[in-house]
Amino acid sequence: MDWIIGVVTLVLLVAYVFLRRKGQISADAAVAHLKNGALLIDVRSPAEYNAGHVKGAINMPVQQIDSLIGSRVKDKDQVILLHCQSGARSGMAKNQLTALGYTQVHNVGSYERAAHIVERA
Repeated sequence: MDWIIGVVTLVLLVAYVFLRRKGQISADAAVAHLKNGALLIDVRSPAEYNAGHVKGAINMPVQQIDSLIGSRVKDKDQVILLHCQSGARSGMAKNQLTALGYTQVHNVGSYERAAHIVERA
């Protein structure tokens, strides 16, 4: 009986990881975009950003991204990579920017994942 609980736990863990990454850009594609001048946006709060941020990332909190993006990104075909602490807020920001007509918006996911990607770029 214990092995069934272990198998179920493992399946749930794998499903969680898979679903968490669903909708996120691959690390290789993100690195390539960064090498070609993509804009990296941290959608966490200013306090979170000031406590530590990925090199090269600019801060546009998800609650304000609709009003801030137009002054920073004029070309709606500019590649934009978004990240936050876990990937949830950057997913919401991606949806907001797509609704505004930005065509090359990608969710990198978590802060940790974004840091690893930037290290490779």
